[in-house]
Amino acid sequence: MPRETLTADRIVRAAIELLDDEGLDGLNMRSLAKRLGSAATAVYWHIKTKDDLVRLAGDVIWGEVELPDVDGTDWRAAATAHARGMHAMLTRHPWLVQAFGSHLLYGPGQARYNDLGLAIYEEAGFAADDADRAAAAVFTFVLGNALGPAAQVSLNRRLSKDGADAGQLTADAMTRAAEIAKQFPRLRERLDTTAATEYVAAPDPTFEFGLQSLLDGFETRLTGEGAARQQ
Repeated sequence: MPRETLTADRIVRAAIELLDDEGLDGLNMRSLAKRLGSAATAVYWHIKTKDDLVRLAGDVIWGEVELPDVDGTDWRAAATAHARGMHAMLTRHPWLVQAFGSHLLYGPGQARYNDLGLAIYEEAGFAADDADRAAAAVFTFVLGNALGPAAQVSLNRRLSKDGADAGQLTADAMTRAAEIAKQFPRLRERLDTTAATEYVAAPDPTFEFGLQSLLDGFETRLTGEGAARQQ
């Protein structure tokens, strides 16, 4: 069977798989070439640097975010779907969260997402400058909320590569952290209740709580601005 032709698109798709499996630290041209059944020099022929590869891979996965129909729904439902889509994408590809802090990321995929964000907040009633600020505030919130899970994936991967039992080390660290927390009254109160166990066992609602609180604030601001214009 003839070998599949090496193209930039095929390289980027393989890079995404490698990044999902190994993270940013695991991406190098030699490992990627091996995955592709090719030579590293052949990869360089299509994509010149690792930074270019991360940028291209990062932009492709922005295309996974299903964009809501701004005209077919109210602005708040659209804003919620828009943010949830980004959050789900970052959860599937935690390396992208880290890449924001170490690479220059841009491309049509992210631009498409950002442009719709502006449309949502303009539709809500914000003037252009405030629509920029609203979209940036939600974008930053979603990115920050995805940081914890991404860091945990990276940490577990590093510990496992060192030959350690990542689960046991994490459990030990949590036990030590709980002992420290008990020195402080509000943290101790939460640790000493049955709700603490239930909280750990249940899905973390922090993302939804924060997102809806942000949108509540936007709605209040828009209502106030509307009332001021009518006076």
